[in-house]
Amino acid sequence: MSAEHQYRASVVWQGADAASFTDNSYSRKHHWHFDGGVTVPASSAPAVVPLPMSAADAVDPEEAFVASLSSCHMLFFLAYAAKKGYIVATYRDDAVGTMGRNDEGRIAMLEVILRPTIEWSGDNRPDAEAIAGLHDRAHHACYIANSVKTIVRIEAA
Repeated sequence: MSAEHQYRASVVWQGADAASFTDNSYSRKHHWHFDGGVTVPASSAPAVVPLPMSAADAVDPEEAFVASLSSCHMLFFLAYAAKKGYIVATYRDDAVGTMGRNDEGRIAMLEVILRPTIEWSGDNRPDAEAIAGLHDRAHHACYIANSVKTIVRIEAA
């Protein structure tokens, strides 16, 4: 892989009427458009901006951040497991991110806990030490985890 790649996303929000915009009651619903043609409904988190100004049925940036860390970790984990000849039947991660005030007093994602549960198939199955090694390698290789100050912990089942 070359040292530099670019990734693009378009974020589009449709304007509101002047009154709802200036009184801060406008909808935060918008869309994320990705280069593969996928469009994702997005919004502020209902925990941050109350309903109906946010949309509970849309992805919020905080959820996307947690999912991004989880997905990146999983993809490296799967690659390293495959190289070792282990067969992953299913991989599920019920990841959780915690927001709060950081040391500078700013609201930030303080910690993300990845809780992967893996089911293996085939005769060549890793022991607990090998699984921990796969997670460690995946964590250190994950581009997203390497890009953030947030603490990322793996609590594998």
